[in-house]
Amino acid sequence: MVTPDRRSRYEEVRATLPDLFANPSGAPLEIITDPREFAEVEQETAERLEKAGHPPEWGHLGVVYEDPYSLTLRDPVRTPDGRRFTYFRRINPGNAPGVVILPVHPDGVVLLRHFRHATRDWHWELPRGYGTPGERPDADARRELLEEIGAEAATLTSLGYIHPDSGQMATPVFLYHADVAEYRVADEQEGIESVRTVTSADFAEMIRTGEINDGFTLAAYTRALLEGLLA
Repeated sequence: MVTPDRRSRYEEVRATLPDLFANPSGAPLEIITDPREFAEVEQETAERLEKAGHPPEWGHLGVVYEDPYSLTLRDPVRTPDGRRFTYFRRINPGNAPGVVILPVHPDGVVLLRHFRHATRDWHWELPRGYGTPGERPDADARRELLEEIGAEAATLTSLGYIHPDSGQMATPVFLYHADVAEYRVADEQEGIESVRTVTSADFAEMIRTGEINDGFTLAAYTRALLEGLLA
């Protein structure tokens, strides 16, 4: 059943971020906007889930999870052949883009050794972070550099943006190249063990051997290399 809390919050998000609910011409998944269909879509989805042995609540539509870092929606959608069901996706609060920065020091590219809870493992990564609703991505990038490696960007060059998981995540991530004169571990509370510089050739070798396996880091390095910003 479509509960008022999930439904009302969903309508708030849709009113605030209308572009995320657009239906481009020819889209094979149309977001249903008529509230009169919502209960029917949930019921049809619940019946399919129960038939497959799954809990019917997996098909609830609306805002089904929210915290300070993530918001999960289940949209009512329709296919060209008329099937209706709910489909989930995640956005950052306010749909504020994340940022990834490739800092280049005279000694080389600055990398962080960062422990990540999701993988329960250490990773060599570039500085990155969530965006701030209402703030420009370049300002967020400068803030992340200060917070993670205590560095100020002498120059900050946009490398465009990526969709790190287009199957689930609606919010893009902006990539930057930055020239920095100094660096250090600025916030040990974030799980950052150490900071080091590597040459572009060493960076490429770490990718080849799998020592660097973070997708954001791979994307920023690739864009910077193709833009001729790495020797």
